[in-house]
Amino acid sequence: MDGGSCPRAKFKLYEQLELQEFQDKFVIKSVEAPYQGFSIDRRDGTIEPLNEGDSSSSSARPTKTSTIYGVAGTIRLLAGNYVLVITSRTEVGAFLGFPVYRVTSMKFLSCNEVLKNSTLQEKKDEAYFMALLKTVQSTPGLYFSYQTDITLNFQRRHKLMEGWMAKPIWKQADPRFVWNRNLLDELIEYKLDGFIIPILQGSFQAAQLKLKGSPATLTIFSRRCTRRLGTRMWRRGANLEGDVANFIETEQLVECEGFRSSLLQIRGSIPLLWEQIVDLSYKPQLKVIDHEQTSNVVERHFFDLFQRYGEIIAVDLTDKHGDEGQLSMAFSAEAQNLPNVRYISFDFHHVCGNSNFENLKLLYEQISEQFEKQGYLLIDAKGSILEEQKGIVRSNCIDCLDRTNVTQSYLAQKSLDAQLQRIGVLDSSECISMFAEDYQKFRALWAEQGDEISLEYAGTYALKGDLVRYGKQTFGGILKDGMSALSRYYLNNFHDGIRQDAMDLISGRYTVRRDGSPFQTDSFSYLPVASALLIGGLTLTSVTLQQAIYVFCALGWGDCWNSGSGES
Repeated sequence: MDGGSCPRAKFKLYEQLELQEFQDKFVIKSVEAPYQGFSIDRRDGTIEPLNEGDSSSSSARPTKTSTIYGVAGTIRLLAGNYVLVITSRTEVGAFLGFPVYRVTSMKFLSCNEVLKNSTLQEKKDEAYFMALLKTVQSTPGLYFSYQTDITLNFQRRHKLMEGWMAKPIWKQADPRFVWNRNLLDELIEYKLDGFIIPILQGSFQAAQLKLKGSPATLTIFSRRCTRRLGTRMWRRGANLEGDVANFIETEQLVECEGFRSSLLQIRGSIPLLWEQIVDLSYKPQLKVIDHEQTSNVVERHFFDLFQRYGEIIAVDLTDKHGDEGQLSMAFSAEAQNLPNVRYISFDFHHVCGNSNFENLKLLYEQISEQFEKQGYLLIDAKGSILEEQKGIVRSNCIDCLDRTNVTQSYLAQKSLDAQLQRIGVLDSSECISMFAEDYQKFRALWAEQGDEISLEYAGTYALKGDLVRYGKQTFGGILKDGMSALSRYYLNNFHDGIRQDAMDLISGRYTVRRDGSPFQTDSFSYLPVASALLIGGLTLTSVTLQQAIYVFCALGWGDCWNSGSGES
């Protein structure tokens, strides 16, 4: 047991690797166990595990030797294989005692020398795909651990049998949250378990609190689901299986005086079939798709959540007028009759405006009894479960970023107070907001978490960050929000199509075919749609001054906050 509170990890990945570059192959091997490794043929990407005598029998010397920190996987394109390796990392904290790292740089090793024998069209296609791989190399918010699986939340992993942790880490992982799942097939095929790193996209934030002389570690860990991976305007709503865009499980973990306590919350796009097509307007029209499977889609989504988390409070933060109002009404009609789901409509913009953060108490009054009944996980130093979370709050706005993050931080604070009082660190009349230094750290963690997951989905920092960080809107925050909104407009219209193509390629939604045209996919649309829209017309138009002024007005700079907010 780890500190008496969860199964101790037994399987460990190789932490430091040596990359040797030869004229005909790459060799990747463990520094701590030199005979453990594999080679990749530079001509066609064929992988061969190393044998014990390989290193000593080779008379050739590598042309270059460097240190890498992990192999994220491989992907085969038209004329070669490409190996994604981690070239730098930063330790950001610990999850249940195990070090967690953030990927700070990656690169693809090209094994495509057969490309020289390809046709001109194949070379052009391969060049396009290679450009997408360069986009993948700069993917933000990637985390991993050599010593434990970080895709499972604390409550799930605590219930696992001891033998589970003896399995290779990739076999322990929750596939929903493995960003590089589609890249691991060849490494798995060759049983290179010590090199297979499940990478998670999301956010990891940690801080040390003092709490009246009782040191505590507060961690906020967000895990992004890969089932409907995408960018802000290019992935909305649900697919026919009930998977939704921007689905994130967020865990707030407190470790104090031998106790460990956690609260889970989830967010995700409204689970209907809907879209918001990029058309150069600041706020493109929302369109609900009329489909005979709509009810089944909603049922599948919430059934999956109930199986994993228990009873659900679905908090819908969207506006109750305009396009958002129509979408909200459609969601309400489908959700009201579902078992084990309580739907709550709360018009955040109407009730809270741009600065009345405390008005969220009106939402809390509606859900407090059920929220407190759902509880949280609490485990003592002996590993005994004292409390268990029996349900979950699912929050959404349109993007599930800004309004959602403000709301989740509010609920997290309410739960944190209850947890610290239950442990005995705080008296029943005390709360975290009474301790200025610790409270600021709490707020900063949630604000930084909101920024990170917003960068992954929208390409910019979160809006309304001041409400989380300071509890009110500041002039500097309004300026920052205005710049972020303009950046979102630009990215959504002129850049995110390329990012979407890259995500589809890396996540397996699109598979490169070597027979016939490579541009095929397993869904309604095909890969180059996003890029073609950008190249074929959108790039001919620029942002006008009038649009820029509208953006700032929509963000609350003046008296036009509710005239058409583009914040979600």
